[in-house]
Amino acid sequence: MNDDLDTLVHDHVDVLSQRYSAALEACGFGAVIVLAGPQRFPARDDQAYAFRPDPYFTQWLPLADAADSAIELVPGRKPRLLHVRDSDFWHEPAADLDEPWARRFEVDVVTRNELAERLGRSPASTAIIGRSTGRAAGSANDPALLARLDYGRAIKTAYEIACMTDANAIAARGHAAVAAAFSEGLAEFDLHLRYAGATRQAETELPYPAIIGVNEHAATLHYQNRRRTRPRDLRSLLIDAGATVRGYAADVSRTYTRQAGPFAELIEAVESLQQTLCRETRAGVDFVELNERAHVLVAEALVAHELLTCSPDEAYETGITTAFLPHGLGHLLGVQVHDVGGHLADPTGATRPPPSRHPYLRLTRRLEPGFVVTIEPGVYFIPSLLDALRGRARTAVNWLRVEALVPFGGIRIEDDVLVESAGAHNLTRAAFGAAVTR
Repeated sequence: MNDDLDTLVHDHVDVLSQRYSAALEACGFGAVIVLAGPQRFPARDDQAYAFRPDPYFTQWLPLADAADSAIELVPGRKPRLLHVRDSDFWHEPAADLDEPWARRFEVDVVTRNELAERLGRSPASTAIIGRSTGRAAGSANDPALLARLDYGRAIKTAYEIACMTDANAIAARGHAAVAAAFSEGLAEFDLHLRYAGATRQAETELPYPAIIGVNEHAATLHYQNRRRTRPRDLRSLLIDAGATVRGYAADVSRTYTRQAGPFAELIEAVESLQQTLCRETRAGVDFVELNERAHVLVAEALVAHELLTCSPDEAYETGITTAFLPHGLGHLLGVQVHDVGGHLADPTGATRPPPSRHPYLRLTRRLEPGFVVTIEPGVYFIPSLLDALRGRARTAVNWLRVEALVPFGGIRIEDDVLVESAGAHNLTRAAFGAAVTR
């Protein structure tokens, strides 16, 4: 594995060097310094927030303790890590750069003051990426440069794919643990502890705060609380939780119920249509059209389960499905959960905004080999959206059946899918399959 990782890192750094060199030349820069970013503190407090390096930095190096460090790239030269390691008896100092990354970088160990002096001496032709640069706005986070880097970042290297594959394997263990614990009737907080224990990742290491919504809480898309009391009547559980490996994310959702009946049958329907969409995720597909396809399938499922009294065509054409599926089908995934570049139309920074009918769609690009995207359709029973729908679709909805499902909250099924030259590879299903066979 170490030999494999060494090769993957070698190739990954080469690809990044080529991308950055081309972008620098196109934007008129001779070099770039990528900052990891500073440690941040709450106002009037000396207890720092958990540090997370800038994503542009993490794409080069998976150093979690690299606050204030930087990477300097001059085209044609070996990348240089300016590794800040101040003497400090309060905290453990930053670790040495481990193999295999060490062989791919020149490493200069510097203090924060020394790094600041080097930044101050850098010429105007050096671009700066990151926070707290202390540089003129013209060279700091140049929009044209970032657009080219963001556009290319959608195509993942073999190293990045390996990281996300491993992250899915870890997330699968956590999801399996929570699924097994669901029958115990645990509180949301306790289910989160089961997830953390199975993944062996602390809250600050996860790519995003785990969403663990029981019953009606599943209707809040980014539900942020974890109740510490056991529910009196356990009807449903929606878990949206991932994992991180070397800074790269997995993003996975599942929904469960303990009761046979309409909600369990609807979970099966969403599972089926989600797998259809995963199979239709392939190179050349316009993701905007795939998002529309998701609404067609949701319309068919709502009619088939007698939640709507109109036809699937009417439900789709009149926008009824947006009340049940208000978010987009998915997004790019990588060193950020909602990875950048989803609305870019080309490397120059031109954008293709989402359609007005689906304003929350995060990805509007045509899929290419190397993209890793989430496929996450859902059906939710959100009171505020249902109230608005009642005013314009009073007779098209079977309100008695819909209202009976409101206490269950909603359903989301989400996988991470790698687009390949021929078809696609579902990273999440492969990880869940491996977890079952262990």
